[in-house]
Amino acid sequence: MDLAREADRDALRAHLGGLYAGRPVLVGPGVLAGFTSTVAMLQEAGAGPVLVLSTARGAGPVPDVEIVEVPPPDTTSVTAELRALDPLVRNLPDDVVARIEAFDPDRRAVWFTLPFVTTDEPILGRPVTAGRPAAFVRLEDKLWAEELWAAVGIPRAPSHVVPPTRGALEDASASLGGDVVWSGDTREGFNGGGNYVRWVATPQERAAALPFFVEHCDRVRVLPFLDGVPCSIHGMVLPDGTAVFRPVEIAILRGPDRTFTYGGLSTFWDPPTADREEMRDVARRVGEYLRTTRGYAGMFGIDGVLTADGFRPTEINPRMSAGASAVTASVDRQLFLLLQANVLAGRTPGISARELESGVALMDQVRIGKPLAVGETTLGGPDSYPVAWDGIRLRRSSEDTGTVLELGDTPTGFFARLEPCRLLRPGDRLAPLNAALLAFLDEEYDTGFGPLEPAPSLRG
Repeated sequence: MDLAREADRDALRAHLGGLYAGRPVLVGPGVLAGFTSTVAMLQEAGAGPVLVLSTARGAGPVPDVEIVEVPPPDTTSVTAELRALDPLVRNLPDDVVARIEAFDPDRRAVWFTLPFVTTDEPILGRPVTAGRPAAFVRLEDKLWAEELWAAVGIPRAPSHVVPPTRGALEDASASLGGDVVWSGDTREGFNGGGNYVRWVATPQERAAALPFFVEHCDRVRVLPFLDGVPCSIHGMVLPDGTAVFRPVEIAILRGPDRTFTYGGLSTFWDPPTADREEMRDVARRVGEYLRTTRGYAGMFGIDGVLTADGFRPTEINPRMSAGASAVTASVDRQLFLLLQANVLAGRTPGISARELESGVALMDQVRIGKPLAVGETTLGGPDSYPVAWDGIRLRRSSEDTGTVLELGDTPTGFFARLEPCRLLRPGDRLAPLNAALLAFLDEEYDTGFGPLEPAPSLRG
């Protein structure tokens, strides 16, 4: 099977669609616009009627199916919002349950959820797909990742894992010298988007960061600040081995007060060939370790930084992450979503790891850029319009530029993206464009991101 061939992709899609063919499907809960392509995928797979549980409208087009609104979790961050999805869907209001039972009176439906919903137990008597076993969720811990790098034997930065006390953190930071980054554990559950990460350099910054970790964590990882391009490498664990893909740039922008602001993802960026192959080797070794020691299956990603000394990993995302979605979109994101759901459901994937890697050629030919912004304010409803970029500033355009700025509110604020992104060429970095997007949002909507800069490229 060759993923470059449309006939082979169609045959694989037909096999994988059997998980949903002829069955009603419950999708969510989550932001409605985020499920538009999912619903299209399910319909193409021959699924029966679809019901989406919506916590907010979001940015972009929405699916034309039955929708039931679910009160969103009372949270103030994306991390907390995602963490709340599993308890939310397992404790739905009575009126939502009634809608579900009316939609699927024979209880033939299957759930299609986000990776933050666990699959170990049914929901309302219906099996859960596209989520993860709780054991895979627990692998998100950044502190456990340090044990993983050591077990696999890959180059990594020195680190310390200590309790969140002033003395322990001061000693660990001093032993590494220079700026350091503190990252909290997963005592309270999954965390991402930099919510449990602090870049500290001075005694005052360390003192200011300490109360957060005391309140929320049992352990903290202390790592040297890694300068260079934030990036990730992804792979997929199948029964016969691990397929690995191409690098993805992560637009982590820096503020003047040593804060990190997450932007988007891009496959336009090309690291040097030797670094690319090193990253792919890291992914293959990690995937095989997870497969043989943890019984892992499905997509995963390794985040890190391409430093002056090469790639240094910082965390593992054992799921279909945003970066994995970006890199697979070059081939067929919906096909990979189906494959992920099938593999986690224990169905035969219909493709080998070696054959799956045939998609890397398409990933290099078709580049994907996803500049985005997530804010804590609301903008008052969905909007979209064309924009242009001169390499420095983003601006509204009265002409069709091929790129549209889409905005919409979410349970925790707003979401904005450039879709599709046709403002970059192969080899370009995404981070400067993402910084221009946030600067534009500050000017137009007073979103309060402030001055932000991309990380430097240190390897050519």
